[in-house]
Amino acid sequence: LPADMAGSKAYGVELDSISGRIAQQLYQNASISVNGFEKVQMPDSFFDVVVGNVPFGDFKVLDRRYDKHHWLIHDYFFGKTLDKVRPGGVIAFVTSKGTMDKENSAVRRYLAQRADLIGAIRLPNNTFSQNAGADITTDVLFFQKLDRQRSTDVETPDWVDVDIIHENDHVNAAGETRHRTVSLNRYYQQHPEMVL
Repeated sequence: LPADMAGSKAYGVELDSISGRIAQQLYQNASISVNGFEKVQMPDSFFDVVVGNVPFGDFKVLDRRYDKHHWLIHDYFFGKTLDKVRPGGVIAFVTSKGTMDKENSAVRRYLAQRADLIGAIRLPNNTFSQNAGADITTDVLFFQKLDRQRSTDVETPDWVDVDIIHENDHVNAAGETRHRTVSLNRYYQQHPEMVL
């Protein structure tokens, strides 16, 4: 925490009981809730900054306020957090590449109507191999919440869209070239220096 923010009040949410209790001991002046994010009651437009490593997976979180969106868990964390951050507030999340690269752009459109993408960094797919046993391409995304919701008539930012890229994967023993297709967010196409 920067020295000029030393008077800030810190809050935390951790689902795992052991990790949550450790956090409560390490950060005794912070308010750490050991519970699921969907069960934690926090006011809207309250936080200046939210930093997190969101869970990701192919399942949904039950939360009446957000159930209509049918979001996967990592998308849910982005959507709910945007409501909790004040206008002008910043979100910095570690998430899977699914947030930026999935072909369905509905979640990115939702985010683009409510926040500006400050920047994104794509980490190598083995970044968390040794300490978490996860071989998944990971992004660090930075958003700043808008003062008001952007009109749907406004031009959609490029980072909302992905392109399907066709790559030559490899040549097999029979001499045949195997092709694969991947979806890649336009942000990373325009900013290759942000891909590590």
